[in-house]
Amino acid sequence: MRLKNKVALISGAAEGLPGKLMGIGGATAWLFAREGAGVVVGDIDEAKGNATAAALRDAGRDAAFARLDVRRDGDWQVAVDAALTRWGRLDVLVHAAGTYIIGRVESTPLEEWERQMNIHAKGVFLGTKRAVPAMRSNGGGSIVVVSSTAGLIGAGFSPAYAAAKGASRIFTKAAALQYARENIRVNSIHPGYCVTPLSNQTLREVSEAGMGGGSADPSLGIPLGRGGRPEEVAYAALFLASDESSYVTGAELVVDGGATAM
Repeated sequence: MRLKNKVALISGAAEGLPGKLMGIGGATAWLFAREGAGVVVGDIDEAKGNATAAALRDAGRDAAFARLDVRRDGDWQVAVDAALTRWGRLDVLVHAAGTYIIGRVESTPLEEWERQMNIHAKGVFLGTKRAVPAMRSNGGGSIVVVSSTAGLIGAGFSPAYAAAKGASRIFTKAAALQYARENIRVNSIHPGYCVTPLSNQTLREVSEAGMGGGSADPSLGIPLGRGGRPEEVAYAALFLASDESSYVTGAELVVDGGATAM
């Protein structure tokens, strides 16, 4: 019960149906709920989001769904208010919503570049902006930004995705400095290749576009010899969300099987 009496809002958490491949947000929602947290499942996909929240409740967990388009300030306020209305507090925010676009610089449409920035950079800014006042009233909190190794070393299949993830990484550090004295910690996680619904779709499109670097199996370039599991990233988020990481802020936690060590 590492999150007992805490309340967490997790964006991009709709892919969390039992018996199906989960996304990082969905796996995090289940892990946090098992560890005692009340969980707001935030996502733009209302059908899957409601189904995930219902499955959590059916399993005896405390969960609610909030429709959340991370690009919209009003949606963020509604999601934060959902936590405050149901539980009276918000302790943890996990930015797990994400998407991607493959393509070279000259072939990337401006609207797709802006979409990546709006989801991964603007969305993190808006969510943090709305969560901070609620956390301040509790005397502190933890914000976890799910960035990517692409925000550390780039991603040849998508300059737009890499740039947006890099923006979220640096925003994390700036916010950590601003709110450290208020006991609001802000950290980022940088997953490498993980087996999720989004990554499976990305791999297919990268392969079809001939941008896979000569191999259709990304695990061949990972020292541990396999792709990550979404729950392995969720455990990293759990550490940062819990009081066990009370002296950790502005940090980057890489979960990539050793890929960036090469």
